[in-house]
Amino acid sequence: MAVVSWKEICLLTGLVVGCYWNSLLCGFVFDDVSAILDNKDLRPSTPIQNLFLNDFWGTPMSEERSHKSYRPLTVLTFRLNYLLSELTPASYHLLNMLLHAAVCVLFLRFCRLLLDRRTSLVAALLFAVHPVHTEAVTGVVGRAELLSSIFLLAAFLAYTKSKGTDHSIVWTPIILTVFLVAVATLCKEQGITVIGICCVYEVFVAQGFTLPMIIETVVQVVRGKGGIPYAVLQTLLKLVVLVISTLLLVIVRVQVIQSQLPVFTRFDNPAAVSSTPARQLTFNYLLPVNGWLLLNPSELCCDWTMGTIPLVESVLDLRNLATVAFYMLLGSLAYHGLRHSHNSAKTIIMALSLIVLPFIPASNLFFPVGFVVAERVLYVPSMGFCVLVAHGFKSLTHRWGLKKISWLFMGILLTTHAVKTFNRTWDWESEYTLFTSALKVNKNNAKLWNNVGHALENQHNYERALKYFLQATRVQPDDIGAHMNVGRTYKNLNRSKEAEEAYLVAKSLMPQIIPGKKYATRVAPNHLNVYINLANLIRANDSRLEEADQLYRQAISMRPDFKQAYISRGELLLKMNKPNEARDAYLRALELDHTNADLWYNLAIVNIEMKEPTEALRNFNRALDLNPKHKLALFNSALLMQESGEAKLRPEANRRFLTYVKEEPDDANGYFNLGMLAMDANENEAAERWMRQAIRLQPGFRSALFNLALLFSQSQHELDALPVLDELLRHHPEHVKGLILKGDILMNHRKDTQGARACFQRILRTDPGNVQAKHNLCVVYFEERDLPRAEHCLEETLAMAPHEEYIRRHLAIVRGKMAAMSAAGQPMASAGGTGLPEKQQHQQQHRQHQQLQQQEGSGKAEEEEEEENDEEWRAAAAAGAREGAGNEKNLRKSSPAESSGGPGQGQAKKLGAGQPDRRTKSKSTKEIKDIEKKREAALKRLEEIERILSSD
Repeated sequence: MAVVSWKEICLLTGLVVGCYWNSLLCGFVFDDVSAILDNKDLRPSTPIQNLFLNDFWGTPMSEERSHKSYRPLTVLTFRLNYLLSELTPASYHLLNMLLHAAVCVLFLRFCRLLLDRRTSLVAALLFAVHPVHTEAVTGVVGRAELLSSIFLLAAFLAYTKSKGTDHSIVWTPIILTVFLVAVATLCKEQGITVIGICCVYEVFVAQGFTLPMIIETVVQVVRGKGGIPYAVLQTLLKLVVLVISTLLLVIVRVQVIQSQLPVFTRFDNPAAVSSTPARQLTFNYLLPVNGWLLLNPSELCCDWTMGTIPLVESVLDLRNLATVAFYMLLGSLAYHGLRHSHNSAKTIIMALSLIVLPFIPASNLFFPVGFVVAERVLYVPSMGFCVLVAHGFKSLTHRWGLKKISWLFMGILLTTHAVKTFNRTWDWESEYTLFTSALKVNKNNAKLWNNVGHALENQHNYERALKYFLQATRVQPDDIGAHMNVGRTYKNLNRSKEAEEAYLVAKSLMPQIIPGKKYATRVAPNHLNVYINLANLIRANDSRLEEADQLYRQAISMRPDFKQAYISRGELLLKMNKPNEARDAYLRALELDHTNADLWYNLAIVNIEMKEPTEALRNFNRALDLNPKHKLALFNSALLMQESGEAKLRPEANRRFLTYVKEEPDDANGYFNLGMLAMDANENEAAERWMRQAIRLQPGFRSALFNLALLFSQSQHELDALPVLDELLRHHPEHVKGLILKGDILMNHRKDTQGARACFQRILRTDPGNVQAKHNLCVVYFEERDLPRAEHCLEETLAMAPHEEYIRRHLAIVRGKMAAMSAAGQPMASAGGTGLPEKQQHQQQHRQHQQLQQQEGSGKAEEEEEEENDEEWRAAAAAGAREGAGNEKNLRKSSPAESSGGPGQGQAKKLGAGQPDRRTKSKSTKEIKDIEKKREAALKRLEEIERILSSD
């Protein structure tokens, strides 16, 4: 066997890179979404053994909705990609491109067994650039074909070495072949067909038998005219080993799928549910259709289901002529290959085995599959096609003297195929480009119209998406999924009435329940989402909650293992204030899928509603064990730890918030809560940095602005808080706590009583019953020494809150001061204030204090008592402003996600993600320690004010 040179390897690799380098710019499209983006088996948090329990799409093989495609080794390569680059599409496409180059090199070695050096290179070059391979190479899920082909060719090449120089059997290559066949089968099911190719090679190439020779030998043995030749016995022994190994692999494969074929609908494969003779005529007609794609790959389409190829319902259909012509061509080639023993016949018979045997599992002839035509399944059969083309090229070159014309033709063919492949690869750039290119080829496939609509829907272009969905309902009026898409789009456009009508049409198309017959066997499980979507729509109306619950229960009765119905019903039961029933619904869903992180998260939400924070945190942690980057579980578990007030939980809460902002770098709430944690830990610089980051991402973030101002206030930078409060009030002019804090700072630190008065009066204009603002306004009057107005203000405040002792005490202080001043003959300011400059006011106050001392004879002790009263007033005002800032939250809530008809997945319900605005600590006065102590005592006496003064 001629080896492959490095020049040939570089040539093939360069050609592959030249045709497919633009695939590195493509994203995850079509089936890639389910196999990569939605497949939890790729995540490192998923146990590795799950790859051998689930199908290609991450669905447990035991579930009815499983596709039964068992390809764990292919999924393992996806997982390796994820470890290297997570969900960066370029790395997945790069590996596919390199695998295709490896297949081309192995195919060249295969061709060297049958063709001369130059002709085999032509076959490999044609295989490298053939446009029909674009789906297998550019589509990430096509890796199953690539990997299976590598091990299929490796198994065959190993088997070719099973014959010794003395014509004896060499068992090591045979054992290696069986092993490689098993590996190929674990990459994709068609890998097992290489056993048949090895058998054909052994009989017709290695042993040189022809069909007449085999018939003659059998006849002689049957007639007893001679024994079985030794060469035949050797061949039979090897074939028996291959057949037994094949049977064992088939038995294991059947056990894996639990003896159940996957459930397909008439939308996936219309001919599969058709009656005789339409089913047989259509399936046979699909053979020339696939052959034409190899011969003329000018019109390629990513999806050939539904109405793409109309059924062949009569023997009089002209398309049957194509079927007859195909079988005649195939039969003539087979006759030539089986009848003769020369090299040309061996080449043809091996080419036919490569075309026919790997295609049998996807042919629909023996069992139905989930598609009509799929270009990627032609990857291995195209090898045989390329061998035939190269062999024909050789015949034209040598036998008929058409060397120059043949080379010209081959050059044109390779060039046009390479250009077509390169351009076709661009179609896979995005789902929109892929499906719009498919619509140019086929306009009778409702699935394509739906998929273009989905692509536009993902771009939030709902108006255009609706047009495509409506067209899908016109192309296929009985397509349940299309009507569901119309309903969902109407809902996104806030046209609830039209959405409900569309859902009701979809619901009317559902088959009626037949007693004793499983519902899932007659309709796609995804279509049951019509009940979920309709219920999600009508439950927005509180008067129709019971009707929505009835729809959920109807879906559950049709399919007791319908996980999504339990999830959605749990959310509804929470809304109906039935947390115990909601918990039961989630626990039932967890019985069906205990590895679903979203379900554990939702159960934690129920625990919070039931006032079970410990159990909620435990379930949050279970969700994070399954998915360490579950964003909602990270955020709300950290929030729960933070609100617990336990200092030992703060480091873990901080770590989870940091992980959350890494996953959601544009969510201001994550930075805000990091700032609140830093405030708890008295890390003021970090708190300021996080708060400013939150405000940068969300200008006007109310809680972040207010708490940043509080941070400055408690860290003795009260004047720095004023610009922040101005920004807060610019976005939220009636923010009560912001106005109170600003008034406190203006009064106590800027001595701007007029500004403070304006703040408190603004509150009272919108909320005349606000006791806190009213009391602080009274303090302003007291600071201005307008005692009559202060007395009148406090009387009004006491009438608003007659049970508050501190108001009564402050009123007594004012009246006592007024009595003392009256007894001393001092004038009291009018209702309009003193009208004196601040310096003169202080001088007047000092004279008043001296006169009071002389008249009462109390000396310095009374002056200190007066200062204590003044400080108690200021402390009351300041504490009022801070205490009243409690319980403000930024709420983030989500409505239940609309079921799109994809695989049922747990939907996570968001918890309120805000954080209370906080009160600051009392400000110290270093110059007068005695006053500070008295002030702290005053604050302690005012602790009970919090319940009344909290504005929320």
